Amino acid sequence: MDLTKVKNESKKWLRRIVIGAVLFVVLGTTLYTVFTLNYSYSKGERVGIVQKISKKGWICKTNEGDLAIVTTGTTTTPPVWLFTVPDDKVMEQIDSFAGHKVELQYEEHHGVPSSCFGDTQYFVVGVKKVD
Repeated sequence: MDLTKVKNESKKWLRRIVIGAVLFVVLGTTLYTVFTLNYSYSKGERVGIVQKISKKGWICKTNEGDLAIVTTGTTTTPPVWLFTVPDDKVMEQIDSFAGHKVELQYEEHHGVPSSCFGDTQYFVVGVKKVD
């Protein structure tokens, strides 16, 4: 058997294995990302006053905000809830309700693999003015 022929065959197999592994990782990561963004762990509402909303990030600009949760009958500092707004139209609605009590409808997405989709796991999908 020719030694160069064996080396060429082993190089071909090694190349196929490397290409297959890279494709497997890329496809797996893509499917995992699609899954985490399209299926929510939980859904709910939070009521409070939006303290801050901004577009931030070095490369991927995302809409991020802080909501001071309304508590009744207490004098303590209200807890702050951090959220991400993936839709610019919802962001504009939230911005138009500045200074008012709002109800934010959100979906919780665990395990999103990149901060390019948002800094938090809470994605606001709707807003209503409460008062």
